[in-house]
Amino acid sequence: MPKMKTKSGAKKRFKVTSSGRIKSAQAGKRHGMIKRSSKFIRNARGTTTLCKADESIVKSYMPYAR
Repeated sequence: MPKMKTKSGAKKRFKVTSSGRIKSAQAGKRHGMIKRSSKFIRNARGTTTLCKADESIVKSYMPYAR
């Protein structure tokens, strides 16, 4: 049986935590910061974990990252 492929876009954007959750960067911070509130910018620092529904999608993109 041949090896399964990993989506190269997913391996660049997501990491798997030790508990099996998916860690990703915060959304909405690429451009247009002038129209965002200071509270939004402050709360969108660092990384976040995906919800369960999105986790299952991303895990199918990365079959060996478990």
